[in-house]
Amino acid sequence: GNPPPPLHHHHAAMNLTPLRQVDNPVPHRLPEGENATPLETIGSTATDKLVIMMVGLPATGKTHIAKRICRFISFFHDIPAQIYNVGDYRRRLVGANMPASFYDPKNSEGLKQRTMACNAALDDLIEYMRQDDVRIGIYDATNSTQERRKHISDKLRNSGIGAKLMCIETICDDDELLEENIRTVKLSTPDYRGVDPEQALADFQKRRENYASVYETLDDSWGSYVKIYNSKRFVVNNIRGYLPLKVVHFVMNLHTLPRTFYLTRHGQSEYNLLGKIGGDSGLSVAGVEYARRLATFANDVIAVKPDEGGTTEENGAVNGEKVKHPPRPCRLWTSTMRRTNETAAFIKHENIVPEWDNGDKVDWIQFRPMARRNLDELYAGVCDGMTYKEIEEIYPEEFDRRQSDKLAYRYPRGESYMDVTLRLEPLAHEMERTREPLLIIAHQGILRILYAYFMGMSREEAPYVSIPLNTIIQLTPHAYGCQEKRICLMQKEEMFVDGQDEPVTSMGKKRSSST
Repeated sequence: GNPPPPLHHHHAAMNLTPLRQVDNPVPHRLPEGENATPLETIGSTATDKLVIMMVGLPATGKTHIAKRICRFISFFHDIPAQIYNVGDYRRRLVGANMPASFYDPKNSEGLKQRTMACNAALDDLIEYMRQDDVRIGIYDATNSTQERRKHISDKLRNSGIGAKLMCIETICDDDELLEENIRTVKLSTPDYRGVDPEQALADFQKRRENYASVYETLDDSWGSYVKIYNSKRFVVNNIRGYLPLKVVHFVMNLHTLPRTFYLTRHGQSEYNLLGKIGGDSGLSVAGVEYARRLATFANDVIAVKPDEGGTTEENGAVNGEKVKHPPRPCRLWTSTMRRTNETAAFIKHENIVPEWDNGDKVDWIQFRPMARRNLDELYAGVCDGMTYKEIEEIYPEEFDRRQSDKLAYRYPRGESYMDVTLRLEPLAHEMERTREPLLIIAHQGILRILYAYFMGMSREEAPYVSIPLNTIIQLTPHAYGCQEKRICLMQKEEMFVDGQDEPVTSMGKKRSSST
């Protein structure tokens, strides 16, 4: 019989030199250059500027929602978004430690200074919105009376910036949720730095009552709005247009409860060992060892409620006996590739019956595996299965192009980081919505983007984030940022060769992106 064709036969097809000259005097040129970029990811679909006015009493999650909207729209859609927080302006004007009486509507001096802060923030927002291009400006304050809101909307209309205006009203009448919000968020703001927590709580509740005494909820005479009740019930009124609907869809996934993500790459694969990119190889011996250690970590740490006896790490031993804590429901996502599924192979899937906050009991399969194509590694097209050295030798031009613009570079017949960003957007929605701890076993390129999104980094930085093998990155998002902790389950010395030598790519100044 005939010998099988050589494995790399598809690389020969890459020579795209036409057999004869093509007559194309006025070619279609893309402003982004040769790497066609999905227009969704560069904000080209939106056509109108948008101002969002937040409405709601203190501690109902306004700033948290405003920050998440800005983060999401700027990271996934490259649309500039800026928050104008009146509290920041007030602190600059009169300092941070103002007593609750300052917020009393009958305190004319306080009212005058608060109005000054409101107007200064509004003037800056209008200047920002005057710039060309689609953009979002968020006016973040209580905006608690009809009169105040009318003043803002008149001023915006008369400014001639030509932006749409929508309101997002946050209503929290669940006392438990409210107290949780106050303790976790408000008491750590600059207003209460160095103040005794119980004193701060009492002062803050007084301050809130001062606002509540004049508060008027939005009614139907107000055009475009969303009302959010306890992050559960949504009333959407008269919202039109691509960008406002995008915002509404996103906001409906948000909640203010604390949660944790655990991101990890698959264990070392056969291709990692050979320094090849892409492919669909299985795990190496070291990779299988990591899979075992990851399963232990998942069962002993992730699946255990941290408040039962201190932190999750030390689920202490009593008289040398390990204490058994009730498990908490957890989720598991992997890509559809062999190496991530093999990494998840040893994780136990016990049946548990947790009770939700609404009192429902459910049958839950712990770490039920969910394989998602959106999490598959960036596809390297004709370079799939090659080492970086081979790419440099066989396609020197492609190699140079990737080195000079790693974010937009698209492998021939493959993907770019921009393409991957587009397919990760729906998963970002789901991650915002998730309340249970979530373990994601995926790939370096994918995790770089998810990590950059939650850590508040720019897209340009994403392709250079270090995501080492054998490491769990624990992320805990909160209203003012995201906490990170890295847990290495296997030292580099325990692996003979780790094959993780990606070439150094330039980003402004040379910086290494190997792990």
